[in-house]
Amino acid sequence: MKEEVDRMNKDILAQKEADVIALSEKMESASSIVLVEYRGLSVKEVTELRRALREEDVEFKVYRNAIARRAAEKLGHEDFAKTLVGPNALAFGKDPVAPARVLAKFAKKHEALVLKTGIVDGAMVDEATIQKLSALPNKEGMLAKFASCLNAPVIKFAMTVKALAEAKENGSVKTEEAPATEEAAA
Repeated sequence: MKEEVDRMNKDILAQKEADVIALSEKMESASSIVLVEYRGLSVKEVTELRRALREEDVEFKVYRNAIARRAAEKLGHEDFAKTLVGPNALAFGKDPVAPARVLAKFAKKHEALVLKTGIVDGAMVDEATIQKLSALPNKEGMLAKFASCLNAPVIKFAMTVKALAEAKENGSVKTEEAPATEEAAA
């Protein structure tokens, strides 16, 4: 009987270690992780939140704090591990701002959802930083803004050249030529 209990304990410990390894790998590969406390949300509200997160390709999952703590410590995030108290859930995103944006928007309507902390591109961030990140557009939106910034000078130059060409065509722009007589006299 004792052997059977020892074997079961070893199996349980092996499973927990596998869970820690799997979570630490997920944490390491995620571009951003946001830790929230969800105490007080109804099942309907959690379902609504999960749906909103899924639309942004964000995974939302509840882990045992002990497993999450060990995984965070394994990656060197001891400060993050210390915040794992109470009923928590983790949101993992490939996009650095997607979890923050969706969770902050949801938290404005549902006070029971509390933004606690996060890890963005390997650095721990506080709730205030998560709020700031939530105001940013997603990766595609940022790339579009960047592209428009790069295109703006080219477009402005092209419009100026076009306006000059049209003005010259209409005769409203006169090209100035230096008087030959004044140059010759000098």
